[in-house]
Amino acid sequence: MASSHIQEQLKELETPAVLLDATQLASNLSSMQKRADRHGVALRPHVKTHKSLEIGRRQLDLGATGITVATLDEAIVFIEGGFASITIARPMVSATKWDRLFSALESHEADVRIVADSEEGMRIAADRATAYDKEVGIFIKIDVGLHRCGLSPEDKRLLDLAIIAQEATHLDFRGILSHAGHAYAAGSSDEAANLAEQERSLMLVVRDTLLANDVPVPEVSVGATPTVLASTHFEGITEIRPGNYVFLDLLPVRAGVAQQSDIALSILGTVISKNNDYFITDTGSKTLTSDTGVHGMTGTQGFGLAYPLDHYQAADYALIVEKVSEEHGLIRRTGFDLPIGSQVRIIPVHACPVANLAREYVVLDDDQLVRWPVEAAKGSR
Repeated sequence: MASSHIQEQLKELETPAVLLDATQLASNLSSMQKRADRHGVALRPHVKTHKSLEIGRRQLDLGATGITVATLDEAIVFIEGGFASITIARPMVSATKWDRLFSALESHEADVRIVADSEEGMRIAADRATAYDKEVGIFIKIDVGLHRCGLSPEDKRLLDLAIIAQEATHLDFRGILSHAGHAYAAGSSDEAANLAEQERSLMLVVRDTLLANDVPVPEVSVGATPTVLASTHFEGITEIRPGNYVFLDLLPVRAGVAQQSDIALSILGTVISKNNDYFITDTGSKTLTSDTGVHGMTGTQGFGLAYPLDHYQAADYALIVEKVSEEHGLIRRTGFDLPIGSQVRIIPVHACPVANLAREYVVLDDDQLVRWPVEAAKGSR
């Protein structure tokens, strides 16, 4: 519970506002770094969750070896922000994007690592790196069950792609990379742990196949907050890339790998109207997003859980954000009333798209509110 002084400051905020609990954020960051250190793996967090230079620097200060991004735009923000080692974890097959990347690297030094899962992707990486006389690290993306990007562990093209990477003069083959995003659909920590072990086993099969064909595999990189939090061992893994752990939200809580009290991000909104069925707030889909899950997986918490400001996370006061339109959130009424003009704090189902729409975080830091920009977010550009 925030201090009474902070509570009074929150009541003066214009809403909607994205709130960060600085104490819980610090705990989440530290806990994940300690987990990586304890298991002897590098932590390269996925910053698409927070898109913040301030949070990224805090992750590096704790011991992260670099960062992971999803898009070129994110990469450029962090390159220009002075981050020295960045993995772009989505295949990049557009020549114009490669040109933009190398333009950013003209004035900023950074070890950029990219992924490919096709000969086309590998060839364009080799071509553009050669044209700019720049070395680029490259991973082969492995599909471990999400069935999005990546080659299956049995795909015969794996060895061919590795050989192309080895032979290209400006590519440095770094190894293999996966994302078990389907673990967000897990119904328990044990189920998430089983998916993590499946991912690990599949990645080691690929590694061993490449090694048996005289292809060195320096890195075996995996990533997804549920699998990392549920795993008990990481033998054979060299790097983890969780992202959501910085904030957490209702998805890892539903998966059984986090508690609701671990969540660091919430949204402050105001009740602007009400009727017999709903409290209507100023937190619609342009704030909460219309995302009720990840990778098409949906849950049962509507668009978030809302609490009166003075009863945040009190179970008896939990309300479901049942509907959203662009600028309105409809919170299902239960056994108590809220006056028009009162405030609610909402825990989103999925924090990452909420952060992407924000321009700033209002940070509850000790007994004061401070503001951090969200430099790489869509809402900030």
